[in-house]
Order: sequence, then C-alpha cells, then structure tokens
Amino acid sequence: MRKYLFAEQGFVEKPEFDTDCWVCVEAPDTEDMKFLIDKIEVPEDFLSDIADADERPRIEHDGEWMLAIIRIPIESHLSGVPYVTVPMGIATKAGVTVSICYHRAPMLADFLMHTRRKRISVLNRMELILRLIYSSAVWFLKYLKQINNEVTISERELERSIRNEDLIRLMMLQKTLVYFSTSIRGNEAVLGKVRASSGSPLDKELVEDVQIELRQAYNTVNIYSDILSGTTEALSGVISNNLNTVMKRMTTISIVLMLPTLIASFYGMNVPIMGSSFPFSFFIIIGACVLLSAVAFLFFKKIKWF
Repeated sequence: MRKYLFAEQGFVEKPEFDTDCWVCVEAPDTEDMKFLIDKIEVPEDFLSDIADADERPRIEHDGEWMLAIIRIPIESHLSGVPYVTVPMGIATKAGVTVSICYHRAPMLADFLMHTRRKRISVLNRMELILRLIYSSAVWFLKYLKQINNEVTISERELERSIRNEDLIRLMMLQKTLVYFSTSIRGNEAVLGKVRASSGSPLDKELVEDVQIELRQAYNTVNIYSDILSGTTEALSGVISNNLNTVMKRMTTISIVLMLPTLIASFYGMNVPIMGSSFPFSFFIIIGACVLLSAVAFLFFKKIKWF
C-alpha cells in the first residue's frame, strides 16, 4: 500500500504522484515494488536490504540517492516476543522522498495525524528523517510503558504461583528490551550522520528534541532491563529455595515414617522375639511407633524443617 503525501501544514494525501512528494509505502505488494523500481528508480539493492529483518540503521549514498535506514518498533504476535523492531528505509533525491517498510506500523499513521493536528510543515528531506526518528523514539517509550505494565502483572501472577508460562513471558520481555536497546543506539548513529551530512542548517531545537527523546528511551530501556534482570534473579532464588523446602519436607516425612517401619520390620521377622507371647505386645509396639514418630516430628518442627 502506498500513499502520496505533500507537506501543506501537515502531510496531506493526494491521489496522484507528483514532484516534491513523499511516497509512503507500507507492506508493499508486487505493484508497489514495480512502481518503486520502474517509475521512481529506487535502487533494488536498497529494497532488498530493507527486506532483511536484521538490517542495521545507517546512511549511505548511491548516485543521486541518499539512502537511510532506521528501526521502528511494532507489536509482534510471532515467536512469543510481544514487541520487535523492523527496518524502515528512506530514499531521497531531488523532488521525491520514498519511505518503505515491509510491515504495517502504527507509528506512521500516528506521525501523519500528528503533523496534521499540529500543522507541521516539513521543510526538507533531512527534517523528515529527523521527525521520523523522533516519532520512533516516542513509540519506543510508549511500548516501554506497556512492557513495564506487563512485567508488573507477571510479577503479581508469580507471587501467587510460579508457572513456566509467566517465566517464559518475562524472558520474552527481556529479549524485547535487547531489541529496543540495539535499535535505539542505531537510530542515534543515524541522527549523528544526518547532522554531519546535512548540506543546509538544521533546526537546532528539533535536533535537541530528537536527541533528548532518544536518550530518554535508551535510559528507560536500561532501567527496565535492570529491573527485569533483578526480578529474574530473585525468582531464580525463590524457585531454588522452594525446591530446597520441598526436599527438606520430603526427607523429614521419610525419616518420621522410617522409625515405625524399622520397628515393624524387626517384629515381622519369622523368628522367636522377646515379648511375642505377651498379650498386649501388639498395642505396646504400636504405641512405641507412634511415640517415636511424634518425637521425630517435634524435633524437626523445632529445627523448622516443617
């Protein structure tokens, strides 16, 4: 799906392609790819690079094209990871700017609505890249808040009972934080290259806002990652302690039951035994078994094995 967007106090969509147009392409089909290659002549190698889910953020030049790749966050329902980052390519030359993302990203629709609501006029291609990086940082922070809420819910569930599902959920959230951290650092590198390669002066306030937002997102990722690591270590300690407690109780029960079993084994031998002719010997043996078991139970209770 592609849109033809023009900067008129916010990006306005029009039905036809024209010069000074931003062609926004999401989840491209065969017709979109043919349009990009044949009509606009976007380098095919660049389109192939964006298709790689692990492609790193960068800026490079290919003839008259300036090619940039940033990473943006999206929700994921695959492999159990709730949020991932995907590459978005931005190809610009005189008179046209193209953005390509092989996934549908809520960030782009939100970015367009924001420019229209605030009546933001994007003056050049470098400013567009800056604002897209800024928007990605905002969405990183938005998803980080959701991750924090999910961690809190998982912790409450684990307080009731430790289940494998909750532990796996925390592990997947930890993996998401690693993806976020790497992508934010890559976007910071792209920001630095945009500042260095810009032929015209950039809006200093916008650049500072982007830097602050990226730094805040990176710091938040580190904080949540540390909290999640601490939580995981604490849970490992709790699991180990619970296992030790169960083993102690099982050992205690075995010892308590072993004493009457030992006495019963002696008196179960098919040989003459002292007191076997006494009429109340059975009750005396039962009483001795109960007494020894009670003494063992009280002893283990005193040392807090029960």
